[in-house]
Amino acid sequence: MAVVRWDPFREVVALQSRLNSLFQDYGRGQNDETLSAASFAPPVDIYEDDHKLVLKLEIPGVKEQDLDVQVEGRTLTVRGERKFSSEEKQENFHRIEHRYGTFARSFTLPTTVDAENVKASYNAGVLEVELAKKPESKPRQIKIGVGSVSAEGAKQKQVEGKIA
Repeated sequence: MAVVRWDPFREVVALQSRLNSLFQDYGRGQNDETLSAASFAPPVDIYEDDHKLVLKLEIPGVKEQDLDVQVEGRTLTVRGERKFSSEEKQENFHRIEHRYGTFARSFTLPTTVDAENVKASYNAGVLEVELAKKPESKPRQIKIGVGSVSAEGAKQKQVEGKIA
């Protein structure tokens, strides 16, 4: 009988491999057509400045006509579909890592955003949605007068000048 050294990490790696394959198959259909057509959620960057809130979604391979951007109440929803090219047979692929199928991302908009003033543009696989802020939510610069003194302040200086 051969002595086999016990390696606790070997079991952890095997478990991790099993879990990875389980999650890769999660959400996929049972037939061959949906084998590579699992839904996905495109990554998004959100930033804002003084005048607008901007969302940038990475969705390469999606045609502009396959995108739908809607604002309903305070919710912005972006839907689309990345279609799998049926020209190549799936049996010819060695590995498919891109996700295909439909996606939908919803975002709750802050009350400072004007939901009526929305612009969307699509360029090089990046969907950019700009939401203008309401005028009352934009920061205002308050001008401070330098060297100006109120009438009471002037009287007080005169009184102080007489006492001294």
